[in-house]
Amino acid sequence: MLQVSYIRENKEEVLERLSVKNFNHPQLVNEIISLDDERKSTQSQADELLAKGNAAAKQIGELMRNGKKEEAEAIKAETTKSKEEVKNLQEQLATIEQNLQQKLVQLPNLPHASVPKGKTPEENEVVLIYGELPQLPEKPLPHWELAAKYNIIDFELGVKITGAGFPVYKGKGAKMQRALINFFLTEAEKAGYDEMMVPLLVNEASGFGTGQLPDKEGQMYHVGIDNLYLIPTAEVPVTNLYRDVILKEEELPIKNCGYTPCFRREAGSYGAHVRGLNRLHQFDKVEIVQVVHPDKSYEVLEQMSLHVQSLLQKLGLQYRVLRLCGGDMGFTSALTYDMEVYSAAQERWLEVSSVSNFETFQSNRLKLRFKGKEGKTQLPHTLNGSALALPRILAAILENFQTSDGIKVPECLIPFTGFDFIG
Repeated sequence: MLQVSYIRENKEEVLERLSVKNFNHPQLVNEIISLDDERKSTQSQADELLAKGNAAAKQIGELMRNGKKEEAEAIKAETTKSKEEVKNLQEQLATIEQNLQQKLVQLPNLPHASVPKGKTPEENEVVLIYGELPQLPEKPLPHWELAAKYNIIDFELGVKITGAGFPVYKGKGAKMQRALINFFLTEAEKAGYDEMMVPLLVNEASGFGTGQLPDKEGQMYHVGIDNLYLIPTAEVPVTNLYRDVILKEEELPIKNCGYTPCFRREAGSYGAHVRGLNRLHQFDKVEIVQVVHPDKSYEVLEQMSLHVQSLLQKLGLQYRVLRLCGGDMGFTSALTYDMEVYSAAQERWLEVSSVSNFETFQSNRLKLRFKGKEGKTQLPHTLNGSALALPRILAAILENFQTSDGIKVPECLIPFTGFDFIG
């Protein structure tokens, strides 16, 4: 959530930067500033009346001590009226603040100066392409056919148990999932991340804190009777560990990672681009999260990007890095890098990770602060990234490591799988 003070002092810059995200609603910014003016005026009136009331209370006490009861009663009658006015002003203030909050949460985060303009994924900027195309057998199979051929993933069983988008991993397929999770967590630990095992259900306050609510209700599974949400990513519970917390500057950076299943309702279209593991309602993911000093967040973003890239390199997958354009960025992000692996069998790029800097957008919502060495309280920057999301990684491994006899297991995974071939 943007800070009102920043919006007031930098109105034209805010409007210009929001336009990069194709968010062109100057009237909303004007309404926020107008409501803040009204809030300040109402607060000033209430404070003035309260000060007068406090002064009158002292005066009444003094008059009573001096035996001037009649004068004291007259002033007391005036203060009763004044208290009623203060009550009315405080009720008005509460309404104004509620309206202001409702307007503020409609504004997305401001994009970083390096974010390219654009409206569609085709306008994202390719930062890097790494690796070479694998040598595949003639007429390579897509992963959903390989999964059926080697009996490692059953999509129909998932439909029977739950519905589309909930696959069942079997035998070596299940072991590959577990191996990838363990590999990613082990690498995160080597990079200095502390592992957290967190709840898979969160409350509204947690959803609001990281920006999923009120923006993405339609993409989340809601447990109505308890008013809880199944997490779309471990980012939500892990980042909310620090909601309503004041950290010490020397505690920064905080580096956490966590493995969780993730749940998203957004899947639902049809075609080859969403077949098999390409888009699911439930999938596994290892997430990395950092809370850092504002001066270091973009340096940290590059480090997180390199960490994700190192995983892809160790897996032996060709990949590319994209800097997302304004129109393809998330609501809460200031700058996002997407990592995509190339599926030689499907002949297209598959997104497997997003690494984002949210600057103070989440910490302001979370009321997460840190106290500097001089005692000043500031908002830290928060960052997160998928390291990594499993479905498309597994899809790319099955497709890019296929041979005429079966599927090779990437060397880095063999210590975790206990086997080097699926056939």
